[in-house]
Amino acid sequence: MSDFAPQLHAAMRAARRAGEFLRAHFRTPLPVDEMLAHDIKLRLDKETQQLIEHELRRDYPNYAVLGEEGRRVAENQPEWIIDPIDGTVNYFYGIPLFCVSIALRVQGKVVLGCVYDPMQDECFCALAGGLATCNGREIRVSPRSQMRDAVVFVGHGTHDGSGAAGIERFAHISAQVRKIRILGTAALTLCYIAAGRFDAYIENRINLWDFAAAALILERAGGQFLFTPTDAQAEKGSVLAWNGALPLPQAANLPFEP
Repeated sequence: MSDFAPQLHAAMRAARRAGEFLRAHFRTPLPVDEMLAHDIKLRLDKETQQLIEHELRRDYPNYAVLGEEGRRVAENQPEWIIDPIDGTVNYFYGIPLFCVSIALRVQGKVVLGCVYDPMQDECFCALAGGLATCNGREIRVSPRSQMRDAVVFVGHGTHDGSGAAGIERFAHISAQVRKIRILGTAALTLCYIAAGRFDAYIENRINLWDFAAAALILERAGGQFLFTPTDAQAEKGSVLAWNGALPLPQAANLPFEP
């Protein structure tokens, strides 16, 4: 567990440094690189990833990088998985729900995760085999076992061909639970499940950098996470995540093998 503690500290330092940078630019005029129908690409995304990579290279100059804003290949080296701003649309619109996400993958396995919410100053962390924490305090998933008591995040695609199915799933789940919430940031949603604030998350299309760090945090907090890849590199796919107590796979009519 402790083998990667130094790397976790480096990730925490980089995430907090990036968070300071994002706070400083929040609700200021933001240059847009690309305005898509259902997404926004900010110049700040690239600048934040560059900042994170610079911080991480101080101690680990040879590591590979897989990020939303680019990839650096290094054979037979551990790989940082970075989402510099998870919740870019929120950030652009001045909504204070976004985070920095950093994971480390070694020989195909994620060994650490760090998700930092700069607006709440909450740093969620975990090492493989260790505890999940928020600002150094252990967190655990909720014990809620009835769908009628649950608060659930249900995402539905808008531009990837999954829109109709996603809306149908949204309606199906919303009739069974106490509340549906959509934060606009997958990493924070998973961390909120880890901390017992939410209970489950369903998403039809998501990228690896969106969830790599937070999935480990959720699992170390006692939750369950199922990723079904839709591409050969296993970098995109669907997600089913929950506290482990809810009958979510059955309620969502989705196959699951524990």
